Amino acid sequence: MNLNDLLAPIEDDMKAMDAVIRKRLDSEVVLIRTIGDYIVGAGGKRMRPAMLLMVARALGYEGTVHHLLAAVVEFIHTATLLHDDVVDESDMRRGRDTANAVFGNAASVLVGDYLYSRSFEMMVESQSMPAMTVLSAATTVIAEGEVLQLLNVHDPDVSLERYLQVVRYKTAKLFEAAAQVGAIVAGATPEQQEAAAAYGRHIGTAFQLIDDVLDYEGDEDALGKNVGDDLREGKPTLPLIRVMEVGTPAQRFLVQDAILHGDGDFAAVARAVQETDALQYTRAAAVAEADLAREALAAWPVSTYSNSLLELCSFSVGRDR
Repeated sequence: MNLNDLLAPIEDDMKAMDAVIRKRLDSEVVLIRTIGDYIVGAGGKRMRPAMLLMVARALGYEGTVHHLLAAVVEFIHTATLLHDDVVDESDMRRGRDTANAVFGNAASVLVGDYLYSRSFEMMVESQSMPAMTVLSAATTVIAEGEVLQLLNVHDPDVSLERYLQVVRYKTAKLFEAAAQVGAIVAGATPEQQEAAAAYGRHIGTAFQLIDDVLDYEGDEDALGKNVGDDLREGKPTLPLIRVMEVGTPAQRFLVQDAILHGDGDFAAVARAVQETDALQYTRAAAVAEADLAREALAAWPVSTYSNSLLELCSFSVGRDR
């Protein structure tokens, strides 16, 4: 199944969320509208807001406030991307120039701030204090993850534990919050809310680990970003950490030097990654996370929506982009 098939049960919800996004991106400040339109036009999987919508429906929700909160999740995610691309000095995302490459760093940072501000305004409008509590806490954790990742840059001694902490803070936390808010909106029990949070957390971790794999398996057209970007930025991802654990002395030195300086021989590092079990190891770790996500929903009522949530577990580890 492709992602469009999996999200078919919430197609109308996704359209309603998109309408909210377009409306809330409107501003009297022309540059905000321009960059907002550019971001929306870039597409993306929209997995985080889709997860919120799907969880709410799976637990029997029939209202519309989940459209507003799903848009909040997408705004938070987009704001982090705008800021990430400036920090990382990235010039390509989703197969096109990044906003900072087109409009400049200052505009990207400020529009990211606007999206954060707008998202908090919309949280208040939802009149759901529990949802606001989860989402506001998530933004703090995500910011902490950004700083933790910054501390790891150009450090070849980053451990598996330190790396996974960044993944859980920076990437998995918003998946977790989105799923939990979907359950909150549906009036779920505390047990169902915790199951939703665990599901999102494990899916988000699996998603990032597969991104790590694709950085060394994919081609630039499929990935929509420069293959090897993380290495060039000096980020020690799991495949590199694994090479440092099991590679030959020459392979370990190659990876260590590349992480330290960010300008190593990418082709040689890629060969080292592929000659060890680094990609298989990372993929296996992602599959284990997806299995935990699947287990978290074991007691949920069976429906088209819950089936799609379970299929997302397979999608998160089987994708090629």
